[in-house]
Amino acid sequence: MLLDTTLSFIVILIGVYGLTTSKFVIKSIILLNVTQTAIILLFLNFSNQQNFQPPLLPGNIQLMVDPLPQALMLTTIVIGAAITALALMLSIKIFHYYGTLNWKELLEREC
Repeated sequence: MLLDTTLSFIVILIGVYGLTTSKFVIKSIILLNVTQTAIILLFLNFSNQQNFQPPLLPGNIQLMVDPLPQALMLTTIVIGAAITALALMLSIKIFHYYGTLNWKELLEREC
């Protein structure tokens, strides 16, 4: 479990570093998705309990995993997919309007 948590933190840091150094809008959107996926995995790692069973079959209630974190993360995935689709559509509109997806050029044109 410690290895999974450490790997999730490393992927989060890679995503945040990539966001701070990315030069293009599409790359930023992809790195946001990488960071979101790592946060979801980290949250699920924290909610994981050893030797517990999924709440599918009736049995010992004390040894069942709480299904709420999984349900919340499924909701997060759906919302993240919708936000990604919106961000990609906005990047298409930005490209049609300005002719570039470079952050530096976009910020220079607005100032």
